[in-house]
Amino acid sequence: MRIIDLLNENGIDLNGKAASKEATIKRLVDLMDESGNLTDKETYRKAVMAREEEGSTGIGEGVAIPHGKSPVVKEAGLAAMVVKEGTDFAALDDEPAYLFFLIAAPEAANNLHLEVLSRLSTILMDEEFRAKLIATTDIKTFLKLIDEKEQQKFGSETKKEIQDSGRTYQLLAVTACPTGIAHTYMAAESLENKAKEMGVTIKVETNGSGGAKNVLTAAEIKAADGIIIAADTNIEMARFNGKPVIRTKVADGIHKPKELIQEMLDGKVPIYHGTDEQSAAASSSDEQESAGRKIYKDLMNGVSHMLPFVIGGGILIALAFLFDDYSINPANFGSNTPFAAFLKQVGGTAFAFMLPVLAGYIAMSIADRPALAVGFVGGMLANTGGAGFLGALLAGFAAGYLVLGLKKVFSKLPASLEGIKPILLYPFFGILIIGALMVFAINPPVAALNAWLSMLLNNMGTSSKVILGIILGGMMAVDMGGPVNKAAYTFGLASLATGQYDIMAAVMVGGMVPPLGIALCTTIFKNRFTKKEREAGLANYVMGLSFITEGAIPFASEDPIRVIPSCIIGSALAGGLSMFFGCTLMAPHGGIFVFPLVGSPFGYVIALLAGSVASMFMLAVLKKPKTDQSEELKIA
Repeated sequence: MRIIDLLNENGIDLNGKAASKEATIKRLVDLMDESGNLTDKETYRKAVMAREEEGSTGIGEGVAIPHGKSPVVKEAGLAAMVVKEGTDFAALDDEPAYLFFLIAAPEAANNLHLEVLSRLSTILMDEEFRAKLIATTDIKTFLKLIDEKEQQKFGSETKKEIQDSGRTYQLLAVTACPTGIAHTYMAAESLENKAKEMGVTIKVETNGSGGAKNVLTAAEIKAADGIIIAADTNIEMARFNGKPVIRTKVADGIHKPKELIQEMLDGKVPIYHGTDEQSAAASSSDEQESAGRKIYKDLMNGVSHMLPFVIGGGILIALAFLFDDYSINPANFGSNTPFAAFLKQVGGTAFAFMLPVLAGYIAMSIADRPALAVGFVGGMLANTGGAGFLGALLAGFAAGYLVLGLKKVFSKLPASLEGIKPILLYPFFGILIIGALMVFAINPPVAALNAWLSMLLNNMGTSSKVILGIILGGMMAVDMGGPVNKAAYTFGLASLATGQYDIMAAVMVGGMVPPLGIALCTTIFKNRFTKKEREAGLANYVMGLSFITEGAIPFASEDPIRVIPSCIIGSALAGGLSMFFGCTLMAPHGGIFVFPLVGSPFGYVIALLAGSVASMFMLAVLKKPKTDQSEELKIA
């Protein structure tokens, strides 16, 4: 449902008068009624006021979006009002509101009002756009501005609308990162913004943790001049057969959008030829990926599928210890009480999938679906055979290349046997051979290596562990979600699986510091940053506390020489202090939300604060005050 479809000229007032909050809402309800959307405006007004009692819908920046859901609403609609002199609406930033949108949704409309609210909030984040809406005196212009902005931000609503309007895109893109959280969407935003700046139309599909969004249609792919793939995991490629395709890492989508777009516009990009299977096997000539890059993508494909099992299961196991009573039976700690036993059973079941899923999806990334079962079995054998995380990694790669070899061997069979290959030949011979490899070749030496590493870590003195914490904490800030960061995090996961909980604590606190240090610096040393940077800094409080290191990337991209060293120093300090205070963490993710599960929580908070403050001060020293900010700060 598009915003422009919900607005009626009779429901828009561009010359509203300043009044109390109640009077403003009454005027908006009157406009909604004049649009013909209500059967009983008083009942609807009470629904809107009841929503306001839960919390103000004045979202700040001069905008308020009151809303109500009621049986008296005939059909979904919007009313809009501009109060040019501003009015007090108890907004979250305590500033007057100038721009009002009232949302009405029928009782049976599910979460339609939330979808409209989300869209409005998104387009109204643009300060220049808000100013244009407030300044306009013509209703048709007001509607046109909203329509253009919504089209720009969200594109056409459906495939049919695209076909009906004849709208096509010059370029298409797909972004994806291993965790599917921050890098995916930052790369999409970077490509969209740079394309707009260059006068190029682009649509970006995001393959995030919640699945693919803004999915590219067959019609769009056919009409586009080319496709940019900025991804660190494998994606569906067969749909791009016969089109010019650039394949690169997700970081390039964030840092080099102009170069990628220009390369496509210059017409120097080779045509992609291949199926998903060929793509996975790296047999198409136009990929031109290095061996290291290919290995990293295959590894990250396994890690990205593994993380939900690790995080969900790991936190449940940690909660089992939190809610258990140690005194009942120390030997059975974690399962002494029924509730704790339930948490540990469910969490342990989920956590047990970690190694098979890791190996299975590494193998699938290499040799497509026929390798999945072979990889799963290899990962399970690594789990039961003591080879652990490292063994599962080796099992995944061994299974993938084993299946590639089987494909070549069986390619000489008659075409009439093609159907039995994936259901009989590949799984039977693949599982048999990977079983022999794991039991006789991989598990024994890797299990011995794991035992030696575990003994080494257990026998480490405080000073050695502090050094390890400094190294791991610093690694978390080197590339903030990139290969070095992921290497430290996967080491933490592997240690978590073997009971080295202090390592996971150092890794997580090191990853929390970069966004928090930047956020503190933008708050306390405001004259080092532009207004836009200060606003972005506020979001870093949430990202840092949630253990999303990627929040620091926009700042690191703009000023890497100053930002990255500052973050590394703070993260290394935090990791070292976490080890020094003997902090432990049994949960593999969660940031501040899993602090109740931290061992030595007081020391952990000290480590986090010390690292964040150190990053803040170092960044403040390295960054010079912006000479043109004084007047802006007075206004702010």
